[in-house]
Amino acid sequence: MAETLHQLPGMSNSLSITYVGHATCLVEMAGVRILTDPLLRNRIGHIRRHSRPVHGDGHERIDAVAISHLHHDHLDLPSLRRIGRDTRIIVPAGGAHILSREGFTNIEEVRAGDSTSVGKLGVAVTHADHDSKRFPFGPEADAVGYLFHGDRSVYFAGDTDIFPEMSDIHNDLDVALLPIWGWGPTLGVGHLNPRRAAESLAMLRPRAAIPIHWGTFAPLGLGWLRPRFLTKPAHDFVGHASDVAPDVKVHVVQPGNRFHFAH
Repeated sequence: MAETLHQLPGMSNSLSITYVGHATCLVEMAGVRILTDPLLRNRIGHIRRHSRPVHGDGHERIDAVAISHLHHDHLDLPSLRRIGRDTRIIVPAGGAHILSREGFTNIEEVRAGDSTSVGKLGVAVTHADHDSKRFPFGPEADAVGYLFHGDRSVYFAGDTDIFPEMSDIHNDLDVALLPIWGWGPTLGVGHLNPRRAAESLAMLRPRAAIPIHWGTFAPLGLGWLRPRFLTKPAHDFVGHASDVAPDVKVHVVQPGNRFHFAH
C-alpha cells in the first residue's frame, strides 16, 4: 500500500490509518490493530468496487473489529469470515445473534455511552444519528460511533448526521474519520455530505480529519457513466473544511492507501 508520511504538532506516538475503502479503516496505534466496518469484497449486491481490490495485511492480525451498525455494507458477513470467526467483534446491541448464528465466537455488544478496551487502547462508544434496521427482515440496533483513545485519540463516526453531543466526544481529539458521502448518487437522512461533514469539524475540533465513505463503491454502471461521483465528494469536503474549520488539517487518503502520523 502507498504510504504518506506527515507530522502534526502535539502528536508524539506513532499512529497509522489505512483507508481500506467505504467505511473500512485500519487504525494502528499503541501496538493495536482495529478494523472498522470491514467490507473487503469487490461487490455486494448491485454495487461494485471501483478502487483497488483488498489484499495483504489489511485484514490480518486484527485485534478487534468495530461495527457501527447493521446495514449490509457495514456488517458484511463474508468479509468478517475472511478475518476469522474467532476475531473479537464489537457490535451494537441487538446484532450479536446475526454473528453467533454464523459461527462467530468472540462477540461484544455495546451501546452508546459504553466503554471497553482493546489492548492498551480505551474504546468509548458514541451516539450516531443514522437509521439502524438491517433490511429486509433483520433486527434493529442503534447505530454507534467509536472513540479509540490512548496516548492519541481517533474518532470513527460510522454513518451519521450531525448531532449535538458531537461537541463533547473528546476535548483533545487528534483525528476524525468522517463519512462524507455513500455509494449512490444521492444521500438519504442520517448521513453527512461534504458540507455537513465540514461543519462537524467545528464541533469536534480535531487536529486532523480523514474523509471516508467515498470513492469506493458505486451501483453497476454508475462509476463509468458518472466518474466524478467517485472523486468529487472529497474535493468538496476539502473546500468546505477550509472555510468552516481552517485550523483542521484535512488529509485525503485514496482508498487502499495508508497515512502515517510520524513521531
